[in-house]
Amino acid sequence: MKVSIITVCLNSEKTLPDCIQSVRNQTYQDIEYILVDGRSSDATISIINKNLDFISHFISEPDRGMYDAINKGLKLASGDIVGILNSDDVFAGNDAVEKIVRCFKEHGTDAVYGDLVYTDAATPDKIVRYRKSKPYKRAHFLWGWMPAHPTFYIRRDLIMKYGYYENHFYTAADYEFMARYLFKHKCSATYLEEILVNMHTGGLSNGNLKRRLRANRRDYLAMKKNKIPFAFIVSILKPLSKLHQYKNSLLAQASRTLTRKPAIKYLELEQGSRRLENVEVLT
Repeated sequence: MKVSIITVCLNSEKTLPDCIQSVRNQTYQDIEYILVDGRSSDATISIINKNLDFISHFISEPDRGMYDAINKGLKLASGDIVGILNSDDVFAGNDAVEKIVRCFKEHGTDAVYGDLVYTDAATPDKIVRYRKSKPYKRAHFLWGWMPAHPTFYIRRDLIMKYGYYENHFYTAADYEFMARYLFKHKCSATYLEEILVNMHTGGLSNGNLKRRLRANRRDYLAMKKNKIPFAFIVSILKPLSKLHQYKNSLLAQASRTLTRKPAIKYLELEQGSRRLENVEVLT
């Protein structure tokens, strides 16, 4: 089973080396790695050129935003399953892709998603938030829930059937994409109870609460498009369900410093572990 991993980037010289290395380190070998650059002006292109032995496809040209760039990558992909790894994100363990593939094979599912850790952009070893997901139920969309997008992998043949990301939704494009596949078209999904990705805080829609609320209308339009009932109410519940991510900023600043290990052992939620003590759990 071939896995296509798409990384889009623009002036990502500070974070891209770790991102690429986390893909290189994967124990699973049948990976097609696609880099889509938005015509960077820093050292990003140089970094990519140093890794061309590993990169399957690379393009560098202006785009109309992140999701337009992702769509370019999807059109190049030839894998059985496809996922996105943002340029400032890394896989949480060297066997992350192997676990994703095993989950697809064992469950015969259309999509797989897992847990996500948010790390401080300035101090990558420090956990800010821990977003734990839950077993999939279509009804969860009625409460504004969505899988953690950086952990979301889906069969490529379904993308050929149901379409790409819709760029005009901007910050809600990932939500619209997953709502379209999982809620509207009723694709199956399996929750892999593993932390799959470490994500730096400061994505397009979660920089601060005010910005997230401004994105509320896009969420509402995405819900209406995909026939989620009571879209107006659900669009209110969606950001409200994240309020505790922002009110505990002092807790985030006090997150414990974590020790780097090859398989990121600190992400294991074993009984007695103190590494995730007092860290916000998002559901």
